[in-house]
Amino acid sequence: MLSSDHAEIVRATLPAVAAHGTRITGEFYAAMFAAHPELRNLFNQGNQANGEQRRALAGSVVAFAEHLVTADSTVPFQQMLSRIAHKHASLGVRPEQYTIVGRYLLDAVAKVLGDAVTPEVHAAWSEVYWLFATLLVAEEARLYQDAMCDPTAPYRPWRVVERRDEAQDTISLVLAPADGGEVPSHRPGQYVSVAVTLPDGLRQSRQYTLSRTTDDTVQITVRRVRGDGRTPDGAVSTFLVAHVSTGDGLELSAPFGDVVMDDEESPLVLVSAGIGITPAAAMIDHLAAVRPGRTVLAVHADRSPRTHALRDQVAAAGSNMADFRQMTWYEELDGAALEGDAAMVRSGRIEVAALPLPPKSRVFMCGPIPFMREIRRGLIRAGVTDERIHYEVFGPDLWNGGG
Repeated sequence: MLSSDHAEIVRATLPAVAAHGTRITGEFYAAMFAAHPELRNLFNQGNQANGEQRRALAGSVVAFAEHLVTADSTVPFQQMLSRIAHKHASLGVRPEQYTIVGRYLLDAVAKVLGDAVTPEVHAAWSEVYWLFATLLVAEEARLYQDAMCDPTAPYRPWRVVERRDEAQDTISLVLAPADGGEVPSHRPGQYVSVAVTLPDGLRQSRQYTLSRTTDDTVQITVRRVRGDGRTPDGAVSTFLVAHVSTGDGLELSAPFGDVVMDDEESPLVLVSAGIGITPAAAMIDHLAAVRPGRTVLAVHADRSPRTHALRDQVAAAGSNMADFRQMTWYEELDGAALEGDAAMVRSGRIEVAALPLPPKSRVFMCGPIPFMREIRRGLIRAGVTDERIHYEVFGPDLWNGGG
């Protein structure tokens, strides 16, 4: 709990910090990277370039402060904490790095807000930060212990045993442990961090869902991120698609991620868009092998059949299930997509009202945030309770509970 005198100060200054949050985090990252260039390897430089990381950090700190000082706060704090901790654990974030972050973040608050940051204000926001950091360090320590992972050496060598084209700009890489060890335990929907050294010498990591696993291999599915003139091409996705072949080595973290299926019998609705199909594909593949009688409705949206990744994998797994139904919407529909059951393929965008939602369904979503917000609104209108709707975000979590 925040001390009472600091709580009053934080409550009074929260609007100013929130209003200037992205300026504060922009100053923070610039100063920290100048003093500690080695930390550039830890942070996604693509998200630095497009501003998403700054907005996500500002949003999470402000949300935590609001949680501390607002009695009726609607901030989904435990979910936010878990999401951040899993991401940090996949990157090998260590407790001592929070000291560096805290110093430069509080310096940035003082620089942006100027004379408004009195010693009392500095002390209050310092307590907010260290409460947040302490909770994250404790949760990450638990995750490291459960995964039997040393955060000082979070990566393990793997070898690509198969490369497969999945769709336009999308490949799957099947990997086996290069050290002779076993495939780590995991849950469907979890991801690994993949660390590569780029041609310019910068080491970067990105998270990719385990889209399929066997006793001896894991599979990741990578869509090449192409810039649009305002944002650069995805550095790691471009490297993996353009340069990695069968026989090459990669470094992978242990599996992490908190958006996973519970072991229950309730009907499952999986809603995905674009490369967000990867967690759904993993869940369907797993259920086909261990619980083929579970009712599953898989709903997917994509630009066209040419960009629809893992379509064959999902169809094959679904054919081994007793109560599996798939519905697909394409923005660009051609005649080839209508082969088979035309009623299952439609043009345009997903219409939640048209979905045959089984009673008491549990829903998992993955795709662009605006897409998931729209689907969530439709699900709520259809009577699905909020606690039965789960979502995964690729990249910084900018959802912030928005409805």
